[in-house]
Amino acid sequence: MTARKLNVLVYNGTGTTVESVKHAIYSLRRLLSPNYAVIPVTDTVLLKEPWAPSCALLVIPGGADLGYCRVLNGEGNSIITQYVRRGGKYLGFCAGAYYGSKKCEFEVGNRPMEVIGSRELAFFPGTCRGGAFKGFQYNSEKGAKAVRINIEKIAFKGAGVVPEIVISYYNGGGVFVDAKDPNNDVEVLASYDDKLDVNGGAENAAVVYCRVGEGAAILTGPHPEFAAVNLSPHHDVDGYDALIASLRAGDSDRVRFLKACLTKLGLEVSQESSGVPSLSRLHLSSIVSSNVDDLLYSWEEIVNKEDGEEYIRAEHDTFHLEKPETRWSMNQLKDTLPRNEITGELTTPSSSTDEALIDYTTVVKRIVTHEREWPEAKATPYFNHHAFFSSLRDYRQTDTEAEEWGNYLMYGEVVTSTNTILEKNFKLLSKLPSGFTLTATTQVAGRGRGTNVWVSPAGSLIMSTVINHPGHLAASRPIVFIQYLAAVAIVQAIKTYDTGYDQIPVKLKWPNDIYALDPRSSSSEPTYVKIGGILSNCVYFAGSYQIVLGIGINTTNGRPTTSLDALLPSHLPPFRIEKLIAHILTRLETLYKTFVRSGFTTELERAYYDNWLHGRQIVTLEAQGGVKARIVGITTDWGMLKAQELDKDDKPTGKMWALQSDENSFDFFKGLVKRKI
Repeated sequence: MTARKLNVLVYNGTGTTVESVKHAIYSLRRLLSPNYAVIPVTDTVLLKEPWAPSCALLVIPGGADLGYCRVLNGEGNSIITQYVRRGGKYLGFCAGAYYGSKKCEFEVGNRPMEVIGSRELAFFPGTCRGGAFKGFQYNSEKGAKAVRINIEKIAFKGAGVVPEIVISYYNGGGVFVDAKDPNNDVEVLASYDDKLDVNGGAENAAVVYCRVGEGAAILTGPHPEFAAVNLSPHHDVDGYDALIASLRAGDSDRVRFLKACLTKLGLEVSQESSGVPSLSRLHLSSIVSSNVDDLLYSWEEIVNKEDGEEYIRAEHDTFHLEKPETRWSMNQLKDTLPRNEITGELTTPSSSTDEALIDYTTVVKRIVTHEREWPEAKATPYFNHHAFFSSLRDYRQTDTEAEEWGNYLMYGEVVTSTNTILEKNFKLLSKLPSGFTLTATTQVAGRGRGTNVWVSPAGSLIMSTVINHPGHLAASRPIVFIQYLAAVAIVQAIKTYDTGYDQIPVKLKWPNDIYALDPRSSSSEPTYVKIGGILSNCVYFAGSYQIVLGIGINTTNGRPTTSLDALLPSHLPPFRIEKLIAHILTRLETLYKTFVRSGFTTELERAYYDNWLHGRQIVTLEAQGGVKARIVGITTDWGMLKAQELDKDDKPTGKMWALQSDENSFDFFKGLVKRKI
């Protein structure tokens, strides 16, 4: 069994600059979403996490490559080299290109800045020499230029329409000397058009493609990932305004070239570049509309009244409370981002602007309070509140202990992150009852476990629910079990969604991921892919642990892996997100009440095992010295993974290991449990 390669990892550890990382993530997400998750990672992740099996592309951005050497030389570079040689892909921008060459020569003769030395990766088996143009200064734009590069179109056969000339941002990058040496397995993808200030050999190679074992690397001296829209004016730098104007004029060619490079590396590039979505309003409603008044009354002490308007100025975000009948005043709309002139919302979930990266904490989040009736369809065209609340009532007929969770719902078409909005704004969170749920159609800053980002395009089920767990129960009813309850609730909700759905092949991966049988796999062995995950955050307040439980599930969207709809036989109707959210909430409330009343019972434990992937799986425990062990379950006291140590003949030694989920990373596909650092 092999993992689907769905992650694009952008290194943002020692040596990188904030700007280089920002531009790389911005451009790659625009071109690769929703097919891949573009994730920033530190050197610790590259050294300690099992990242390679699911990595489609490793990106080393600009900065100072001596920093990369300091933390990755030796073990780190060995891991990266092995990853590429076994079929992985590497993309190095500027410093990442120096780092990926056999030898780095930078500012030779300029003693304060001179860097000369061999590099361990050596994907380009020659010298990367720079700066190709004079004037570079660390932490400055004074050496920045808009340079012309000539594209070798023949190298991009099958990669779509490729321009002949691209205008690219440049600041300190190198030239690949003698890149067309017949002894090298290297293609020149682009060359500098302008006269260089160093000897670049016959080709003046600016961008090269290097075959490395079964994998490949593209190294680039210029920065084709830098978009003009994200460059700030520098009035102290002569000609910088003209530089930005030049880059802006040639932006479409730059994007086509970057797409072609990604395609040549074997990635599936989006046909249309995904823009930056505008945030939409948040609609607050209740199963009994008049109950919204009661909730707002409980918020009174955190609400500020300013010029006749009501605001909650919380720790991370500012919320503006609006009434449906007053939401259209010019005063309320003056600082919103562009929206549909008729509905006040985005035209479609995927519509976007060409704006630069936004600091979303500065954008006021507008909450429309619906105290008389549920939101109209024109206000929330991608979420039907009637379908949600009626499904909630229907499922409560069978889940008779489910009485409250879901009664209060807040929905936004486009939000930052449902978990962030709740968990990072404690002033608001402290006033929310158990079962209060925030859901969305699209997230622009979704969060996953650890350093992961959960890709959440339209078609994903995205929700976060508040659970107030009494502090006095923490010892006998540990919070760690709530993630297990949530995982069981999700699988059970899917399989009891309606008649005929009980055979849908979904499973649980420890501790809290949702996997499905891959319908696109041609393997004779069952192949599972991740379709969902759970993120639990917790704070303690006034005698209770306030848990924000985030859930993301690919429901109708087939990317980046597969979806629930893709698993359905043709005679069954597709899932409806509103109905599935309602069922997850009723199942979760029922399971949670059982847990509070009786603990993690044998029945709950059996429900977890009935649906998990690891029945008697043999794994290697890296942190325990590489011993072999068989997974036998979870402990019923603190929810740790139980592993039975085996000898060389796979017979039990009598020793049992208990592993915490927060300290260990489980690479299911390699049968490896690694200690987190």
